[in-house]
Amino acid sequence: MLNLLFKKCKPCEGGTKPLTSDETAEYQRETPEWRLEKNETRISREFRFKNFVAAMRFVNEVAQIAEDEGHHPDLHISYSRVTVELWTHAIGGLSENDFIVAAKIDAIH
Repeated sequence: MLNLLFKKCKPCEGGTKPLTSDETAEYQRETPEWRLEKNETRISREFRFKNFVAAMRFVNEVAQIAEDEGHHPDLHISYSRVTVELWTHAIGGLSENDFIVAAKIDAIH
């Protein structure tokens, strides 16, 4: 187990390579509800809530996680649904940071 909840995101330096398919599969064991997207370069998950206010509370909690980790997801809000999409823009693919943030988001939902 990688214990992603206890890790902290690290800045990706130039030349950092995205995770391989095998590495991604290992990280997905701790974040099984997240789907691979865009040729395994992103992960996403849809969250459903009772209403808009509950969805916005969740968005604010995700924003705090993102700020604390220095790693920011794309958030798509549609009334009581929030889709969170993660990837590491600087490397054009997935890094450990994406899975750290995903695990921390899972912990609040």
